[in-house]
Amino acid sequence: MTDLPHPERNPLRSLAHHIWTRERVWLVCIAVLTAVAALDAPLAVTSVHFTATNLLDVAPFLILSIAVAAYAGATGADGLIARAFTGSPAVMIAIAALAGGVSPFCSCGVIPLIAALLAMGVPLSAVMAFWLASPVMDPSMFVLTTGVLGVEFAVAKTIAAIGLGVFGGIIVHLLSRAGGLTDPLRDGVGNGGCGASKVRTSHPVVWAFWHDKTRSAKFLREAAKTTIFLTKWLTLAFLLESLMLAWIPAELVTRALGGSGLAPVGIATLVGVPAYLNGYAALPLVGGLIGQGMAPGAGLSFLVAGGVTSLPAAIAVWALVKRPVFALYIGIALTGSFASGLLFQLWASL
Repeated sequence: MTDLPHPERNPLRSLAHHIWTRERVWLVCIAVLTAVAALDAPLAVTSVHFTATNLLDVAPFLILSIAVAAYAGATGADGLIARAFTGSPAVMIAIAALAGGVSPFCSCGVIPLIAALLAMGVPLSAVMAFWLASPVMDPSMFVLTTGVLGVEFAVAKTIAAIGLGVFGGIIVHLLSRAGGLTDPLRDGVGNGGCGASKVRTSHPVVWAFWHDKTRSAKFLREAAKTTIFLTKWLTLAFLLESLMLAWIPAELVTRALGGSGLAPVGIATLVGVPAYLNGYAALPLVGGLIGQGMAPGAGLSFLVAGGVTSLPAAIAVWALVKRPVFALYIGIALTGSFASGLLFQLWASL
């Protein structure tokens, strides 16, 4: 029996396949920007400026979170962190939600920590609780919310953030006990850890890792890998957000969210997903709408839903986890935001 000759691979086709497989996010960014430039050159320039500005704004948080995650891996402290999440699921979820509600990390800056926690084997229920609560509130956001919307609204938003985290953590815990949501991370994200079933075997911690060439190389490798991963996905996210802001008039958002009653709470929850600006820019908009008669519950739903599912946060989550986990993340965010708005509406009417 003679061997059949193997067809020669086309080098250009192989190169194109490699580039599309590894750099498709950058290619999409270039394609979108090229199309926008062809239709509206000034808007393309504005979008580039918007994207660069937002990347610089989140850079301090990203650098800090990437450094913390890489340091934990290089020193072996990730095992200690993972073991801190053992014990009662209810306690883990409550602590994670509380930590998320007061942490200074933005929805993008927390992504490296989330990836590291999942790769360490921290239960997805606790990670989800932290993940859901973190984008909604932080210390600076609390102060600004108090100044724009009042202390009662700021406290309500904080409670909503923690409550959303607890709600999501419980849902994920129940689903995990039923045998679902194993291996939540996408292939190639993190280090291939199981993510939800067990905590890694601990190794000796070397805090001064820079004296060890192997650990130093691991720190640099993980930091560079995470930086590249986040930069390309956040570039796409901010680019799309700039187009959304340009093509969705603020007046349309105002008309959709105006009014009182139960319906605006549901509408605000849904509108908050595509029309959210950012945590700080959205506050004056909501303040103006409430001043025009919008129900406070609708304003809270808009802020909570938009904070968790804003384009940068949602795209970062999409890039990190598998589709069922992403769908669950969005579903919990919308359900919890709607419930938060209703409860605050009832409180305000008392």
